[in-house]
Amino acid sequence: MTTTTQSRPLPATHRPRSRALETLTQTWWMTHRQFAAFVRQPAYFVITLIQPVIWLFLFGALFKNVVDLPGFGSGSYLDYLVPGVIVMSAVSSNMWAGMGTLEDIDRGTLNRFLITPVSRSALMNGNVVSQALTTAAQSVIIILLGALGGAAYPGGVLGLVILVLASSLLGTLFGAFSNAIGMLARQRETIIGINTMLLLPLTFLSSAFMPPALMPHWIQVIARFNPVNWTLETGRAVTGAHTDWWSVLSHGGWLALLAATAVWLSIRTFRSYQKSV
Repeated sequence: MTTTTQSRPLPATHRPRSRALETLTQTWWMTHRQFAAFVRQPAYFVITLIQPVIWLFLFGALFKNVVDLPGFGSGSYLDYLVPGVIVMSAVSSNMWAGMGTLEDIDRGTLNRFLITPVSRSALMNGNVVSQALTTAAQSVIIILLGALGGAAYPGGVLGLVILVLASSLLGTLFGAFSNAIGMLARQRETIIGINTMLLLPLTFLSSAFMPPALMPHWIQVIARFNPVNWTLETGRAVTGAHTDWWSVLSHGGWLALLAATAVWLSIRTFRSYQKSV
């Protein structure tokens, strides 16, 4: 005689978690791994702030009188410059994210992770998330330095929070893009060359240092399609005296969409790398 046992539901502690939650948890641990390496090199964080400080106070002093030009629309150039420096710092810092990925490849670390059950998207996104959080910290420091220099933020705390979030989104975009380039090219020289080629054109083809009304018409046209300028438009729309929520939603929405596309692309390039191993 055979007996049957009625299956009982697993206790809550033993139930398998959803794939999305598992991926988020693994991404957090990959991010923690990146931060652990970052903490061991605190000088790197300080060095990455030196250049933004130079831009902030050198450019702020050099071009402070341009606010007297008709159509500038701001009473203080430092007020106008702070979002520009934040965005430029986000671009320049995150463009090097792919170098960390290449180091993991060269050391064999990435290949060892491939034999574990960790999510492939977590392997790529841990680097991107850590870079985005670092960008947020840098942005806060630049805001504080600007305030010490006399910059005013009429938009209040909410406006500053949105500015920091927008800069982190831009960091995510360029961090994921750098990872994708690293996966495809697998050469440091390629990342260095692309970074050198894109950084200054993307910055100066935006409203980082000059309002659109004072730009040549052809630069105004290009700036409309420049994600760096979308971030600036989002940040300045909320840090000014009168918040333009339509600008925040439109430019911020396009920025978020492009960042998500870059993350998806980096994951796809990683899968191509996995097949080649």
